[in-house]
Amino acid sequence: MHQVTSGYIGGHTQHPSYKEICNGDTGHAEAIKITYDAALIDFETLLEIFFASHDPTTPNRQGNDIGTQYRSAVFCLDDTQKIITENMIKALNAQGAWPNPIVTQVNNAATFYPAEDYHQHYFANNPTQPYCLAVAAPKAAKIRAKYAHLVKSND
Repeated sequence: MHQVTSGYIGGHTQHPSYKEICNGDTGHAEAIKITYDAALIDFETLLEIFFASHDPTTPNRQGNDIGTQYRSAVFCLDDTQKIITENMIKALNAQGAWPNPIVTQVNNAATFYPAEDYHQHYFANNPTQPYCLAVAAPKAAKIRAKYAHLVKSND
């Protein structure tokens, strides 16, 4: 991956703030924008990581976080990404990957608004924050273990 940017997408307010997003009135989802080199990692692998990193079966909710801003959604850049996403959802549901059906929304790309600076690299910059300790750290450890072959070494 070349870059990961935290931000907001899929709503009706231009240039929303985190406070507006938290109120749930803008229609945006909290999201990340990933810029990547398809020669190094493909879209399907990124989707696998996406589905492994959260619960895609709860509408408008991630753990204790509730609201439309926490919905599971993929914003596709083209029809190929949309087809790959829909096929992966069908396959995961057929495999019974989760006890409940996947409710992830598959949308066309919309305007992405980068989040405020303090949201960028939040986990890396706030490792002792209670949310990071209780929620983000276990998820990150699970993903790093499962996809260790994709994690770039700092050597």
